[in-house]
Amino acid sequence: MRTVTVSIARTVEDCWNAFVDHTAWLRWVPGLRSAELVEFDLGALPREVRFLFGSGLEYSLLYSYEPANRLVHWEPAGGEGRRTGVTGYASFRAGEDGTTELEYAIDHEPDRKAAERALDNPQQVAEAFARYMHEDRP
Repeated sequence: MRTVTVSIARTVEDCWNAFVDHTAWLRWVPGLRSAELVEFDLGALPREVRFLFGSGLEYSLLYSYEPANRLVHWEPAGGEGRRTGVTGYASFRAGEDGTTELEYAIDHEPDRKAAERALDNPQQVAEAFARYMHEDRP
């Protein structure tokens, strides 16, 4: 699993809320064309989301959360005829002076094409989220 860490000049709470807001993913996930909510979990967080990327890559992921630890995991949703997707996690820890350390990790299925793996480059995804958080937002 490839893991990267980036520092974000926003609070853990701000980062967590933005990361789990599936309606914002189109604004920061590189190459993402749509993120369709399939199901919420009991805590009103996205449980299953179906993704479509600009390259035509499509898959669904299942999410699980540890809100108290500011940790989210994802894994392929499976099901006949669906792409396998990726496995990974994101964790948010308080840094110095109100900043946040995002640890972002992702693992690909071995049969994924190089172009598909490039869409989920953990460094690019984590940096894209950091840029999104650094924009002039409330």
